[in-house]
Amino acid sequence: MAMKEPPWDQRAARILVRPLIATPVKPNQITVMTAVIALIGCGLLATGDVASANWGAGLFVTSRFLDHFDGELARQKKMSSRLGYYLDYAAGGLSYGALFLALGIAYRDGWMGPWALAIGIMGMAAALVSVFTNLGIDRATSGEGSLDAVGYPGYAGFELEDGIYLLAPVTWIGLLEPFFIAASVGAGLYIIWSSWNLWRLRRQPSS
Repeated sequence: MAMKEPPWDQRAARILVRPLIATPVKPNQITVMTAVIALIGCGLLATGDVASANWGAGLFVTSRFLDHFDGELARQKKMSSRLGYYLDYAAGGLSYGALFLALGIAYRDGWMGPWALAIGIMGMAAALVSVFTNLGIDRATSGEGSLDAVGYPGYAGFELEDGIYLLAPVTWIGLLEPFFIAASVGAGLYIIWSSWNLWRLRRQPSS
């Protein structure tokens, strides 16, 4: 399951978000901003243009790092809310779903042909389904009323989700297409793992 200690990117966000504590900026505003940045990045990636894809990958990775800021700001401002909890999950699912679809569109005219779009749609579906499996794992682990996300499996300060940070460098060196295929397979495997884990947790007797 998830690590006991926060991952490195969340620890960095905890420090970097401090200047915002005394400002009117609200956590949900950051959540929406990260989703908008991610969608702009996906739009650039979908063009299939190399220069646009480079910028798009950079924006998407930036959005995923900034995704840690809303939760940290909410904790430090004591502004955690049920709306923010669900909004964060929705923004993440939408961002990842759009990424897979964008890459499917970008590569549909390449050697993969229509399979690229099919793979993109499957990856998008996996990203959206994972929102619900993760919500279920949160409830099964922390309780129905909890607003804490359990998080992804991880080790040594890195979570499984941190693999998305590779999107930028692999794009810049021209390896985005194999990364797209590997990420789509990984998304499918994650759905299998999270669904099994959720089923296992729900079968445990209540304490």
